[in-house]
Amino acid sequence: MTLEACADMVRRGDPDRFRAAMAASPVARAVLLPIYAFNLEVARAPWLTQEALIAEMRLQWWRDALEEIASGAPVRRHEVTVPLAGVLPPDAARLLDGLVAARRWDIYRESFADAASFDAHIEATSGHLMWAAVRALGVGEGEAVVRDFAFATGVANWLRAVPELASRGCLPLVDDRAEAVAALSRRALARLHRARRARAQVPPTAAPALLAGWGSEAVLKAAAADPARVANGTLAPAEFIRRGGLILRSLSGRW
Repeated sequence: MTLEACADMVRRGDPDRFRAAMAASPVARAVLLPIYAFNLEVARAPWLTQEALIAEMRLQWWRDALEEIASGAPVRRHEVTVPLAGVLPPDAARLLDGLVAARRWDIYRESFADAASFDAHIEATSGHLMWAAVRALGVGEGEAVVRDFAFATGVANWLRAVPELASRGCLPLVDDRAEAVAALSRRALARLHRARRARAQVPPTAAPALLAGWGSEAVLKAAAADPARVANGTLAPAEFIRRGGLILRSLSGRW
């Protein structure tokens, strides 16, 4: 039940966030890795079984663990919950409960009713995760800016996941026509650019949490220019370009 266990989980299961965390200072890394390990465990939970009731129980287990953290009660023993309890403030724990609840979508794999319901899902997953990470770093200002950036990050990650989600029987997009995918990408890019214009509203100490969005702009630009790359799974930029971009953003603090 150590930070090293969380790091190994994130390294194997979420390499982009792992690299972002490792680019941060050791102090920030110790905060971010348990949160990212939690996110990974919750994201996996609905896919570990075909039984909806069992999947619901797995998610409820995490909601109960978050309630223990939020209330200051002794937390159940687990390789993620113990380190998580050491870094997560009560308000962030309550926020992450909404993230777990949103993961019920993965159990039932129903289509989104409209763009608003899709946006709400991205806000509850990517938005809550990034803002909780920022709060765990001790920052309380700039939530709207962080959430704009988190939305762009969430959409970029979602578009990269579309082929895998579709192969699992999901309907991941409200409208999968090329023009609709391009419009969604441009809308996410607009929020990313709005966040960057308002960067001064977010204290520099929050930057390590926002590094998780380091590859989002390139992905969204690619999807906007050529929406067919979403379905064929070729959105990720070249690895050396992505790593170089992370290093530059880490050194400059300009997420």
